[in-house]
Amino acid sequence: MPTVKNWQLGREMHYPYDAAWPKRQLAFVFNTNRCIACQTCTMACKSTWTFSKGQEHMWWNNVETKPYGGYPQGWDVKLLAMLEKENPGRQVWRDGTFTGKTVFEAARDRAGEQPQRALGYLPSDDEWRYPNTGEDVAVAPKGAPGKAHATGVALSAGSPAHQTWFFYLQRLCNHCSYPACLAACPRKAIYKRPEDGIVLIDQERCRGYRKCMEACPYKKPMYRSTTRTAEKCIGCYPRVTGKEPLTGGAPTEARCMTSCVGKIRLQGLVEIGPDGRWKEDRNNPLYFLVHVAKVALPLYPQFGTQPNGYYIPPRWVPRAYLEQMFGPGVAEAIDAYQAPSRELLAVLSLFRATQKIIFRYEVKAGKKVYETTANGKQWELFDDTAIAYGHDGREIARTTVEEPFFVRPEAHSNGI
Repeated sequence: MPTVKNWQLGREMHYPYDAAWPKRQLAFVFNTNRCIACQTCTMACKSTWTFSKGQEHMWWNNVETKPYGGYPQGWDVKLLAMLEKENPGRQVWRDGTFTGKTVFEAARDRAGEQPQRALGYLPSDDEWRYPNTGEDVAVAPKGAPGKAHATGVALSAGSPAHQTWFFYLQRLCNHCSYPACLAACPRKAIYKRPEDGIVLIDQERCRGYRKCMEACPYKKPMYRSTTRTAEKCIGCYPRVTGKEPLTGGAPTEARCMTSCVGKIRLQGLVEIGPDGRWKEDRNNPLYFLVHVAKVALPLYPQFGTQPNGYYIPPRWVPRAYLEQMFGPGVAEAIDAYQAPSRELLAVLSLFRATQKIIFRYEVKAGKKVYETTANGKQWELFDDTAIAYGHDGREIARTTVEEPFFVRPEAHSNGI
């Protein structure tokens, strides 16, 4: 059976097909620390792609409250339990390498069960009923279910996590490098576009067997009863390929990205090398965030799909929970975010600075405006300028780290 290299796992793994790489890969970074769960992204996607009959339950983009929320309900908890059952006590990371079983390896090694390409399950109708179940429901202190912490909580070096906590997790199709949906489809109706790695379902070939729904760990393919086919997030590929009139034919971010009120989303394209890894591209903001600053981590990398969605972990949540969700590197990512380097702060300021996809950035030095102590070390803030460049090398956005204040005069056109 084919063996492929999964750099997120730090090892080779089993996959039903030989590796095949796109020229570029669509990828994105979400900063969970800034999300306010306004669901503007959710409704932007809904009003663009899933407003028709038979799509009522389809939320290709959703924002759910962790640890209790999920769409479908319990999607991650149920699969983690299934993997643990297949490989009890051995689903662990050691020195940056995952030594447990992925969804593909667990399915291959199952004894006496109906064969699967990827370990998974079909959610029940009840689990699809509530896209925002558990919203804003927090974890209570240990031994006191349903109660808030008596004295409140604060983040400090000695107490880096809240005892009562929740956070918002933004989700859409991860357009994985090793898609479980693609591996499981008996019709070979699912494919990755060679130009940008976006995963699509061929509606002419699909027969609605729902094997993709069963196999996808993130439960992002969804069945449409009116057409008897499966549908999923298409990465807004018409915009990515420059078909959006608003931006004059430039590669443009997806609707869920550009509508983000909290400025937590950054989407782009990364070059893929012959070995399947990202080509070194020091001044691509996504490459910088994932491979240089190492502040953004993949969602459940242990599933083995090598997702191309990355998250800056929330700094107030217990580290053990985050390590289960984002793998090793959580502590380092949070430390880097809490006391960001000068360059990291400039790159973070580019989030939502433009609808156009940023291919390269530059930082111009500014004056020092503030200094303090962070994580026991001196930290300085500089009002640097971050400049973004598009696919043709032209400047598409410019912003400063310190956002300027604009004071309206007392007399203005719509004043009372």
